[in-house]
Amino acid sequence: MPSPRLLIAEDEERLRRLLGMLMANAGYKLTMVADGQEAREQLDAHDFDLIITDIKMPRMDGMQLLAYVREHKPDIPVVVITAYGSIESAVEAMQAGASDYLTKPFEEEKLKLAVERGLRIRKILAENRQLRREVDSRWGLDQIIAHSPAMREAIAMARQVAQSNANVIVYGESGTGKELITRGIHNAGPRASGPFVAINCAAIPDNLLESELFGHEKGSFTGAIERKPGKFELAAGGTLFLDEIGDLSLHVQAKVLRAIENREIQRVGGTEVLEVDVRFIAATNKDLQAEAAAGRFREDLFFRLNVFPIYLAPLRNRREDILPLVNLFLNRFCAQMGKRVPRIPPETRDRLLADPWEGNVRELQNTIERAVILLQGDVLAPELIRKISGPSLRGAETASTRFELPPEGFSLEEHEQELIRQALQRSRFKKAAAARLLGLSRATLRYRMEKYGIPDKPAPPG
Repeated sequence: MPSPRLLIAEDEERLRRLLGMLMANAGYKLTMVADGQEAREQLDAHDFDLIITDIKMPRMDGMQLLAYVREHKPDIPVVVITAYGSIESAVEAMQAGASDYLTKPFEEEKLKLAVERGLRIRKILAENRQLRREVDSRWGLDQIIAHSPAMREAIAMARQVAQSNANVIVYGESGTGKELITRGIHNAGPRASGPFVAINCAAIPDNLLESELFGHEKGSFTGAIERKPGKFELAAGGTLFLDEIGDLSLHVQAKVLRAIENREIQRVGGTEVLEVDVRFIAATNKDLQAEAAAGRFREDLFFRLNVFPIYLAPLRNRREDILPLVNLFLNRFCAQMGKRVPRIPPETRDRLLADPWEGNVRELQNTIERAVILLQGDVLAPELIRKISGPSLRGAETASTRFELPPEGFSLEEHEQELIRQALQRSRFKKAAAARLLGLSRATLRYRMEKYGIPDKPAPPG
């Protein structure tokens, strides 16, 4: 690894030699100049990892050099040294962007520590930039597969709204990529350097969700052993993504509405009013307007959120995206598992394109991952494209039993509806258990219940 390269700007020759000797002995490569103007010329011609500069110098002083570095080379740390040290000049230098400040005469160890700290800052900033590039490459709007007109329209709308701070709500079935497009909006907008904080409103019990969103004070409830900031505070300066917002209780909806309207919150058990500076993006697989009409969702919150709606079509309605997505997942999983990317024969393509993919992109991704695990050769055979769910353990015992179609035939839809109703009854309307009885994913069961209009609760007695 090459030694860091330092630029030293000091008009006093004796001190310039001393600085050069100390830094050379520490293993750094050096360029030494007598004033700020020479330093600027070196900066324009060469790359440096850190600058040490005096404040009082001819032609261009250290503060002017610091201002030039911050404007044109902001990633280079600057250590300022001066014999005219004072609290005022120290504050001025640090406010102008200096990484450290030393007064003459300085101790050798303090100088070395200041240089080491500055180089660590530069390394951290470089790592952060690399991480940001990786995040942007994964979550950027340009990375989303969009061959279908519906998806191209959704991404075009996302690009338009990304530059504003408007509230956004993304509608779509589970697995359509709502969080993907939401992260893309965040990364393409003015808050990209801020945090992206996501919370799934359907995954947290209602009695805990309020604390997760707004935080709590020590002793506010049993188990609150210390103060905890909520998602609103953690998202300060960035984006708060409220996933599955249609599952919020009316009580929590009222508090979220206040936070959106007034840009302020109170922690659970607290009295202090905290200002929150966040952008709100929500997502749901429900029709919030219908939910509001039914009294299950606050109408005022609906209108606050519905400033800029984006609709993600289910995968079955954008089949142009299926094969590009398959290629993406094949390349990803083959790389992870050290396998050669297989050829996709026509019969496999036909099977992929014919499937309804009720679980949308998430189901397709899981199916391809499973296929790559089972892959033996260099051809993606159609029999590898099997549903992940498979039979339940109970059904596996009789999976080899063959069903014979009656000579007169029968209605598949009627039998499917009856089986779904029986599974719901047997599982006491617990959809996860019902899905296991039928050998389906929960998303697939939910899709088929909606398709046939099967209620998700037992009919009231009488």
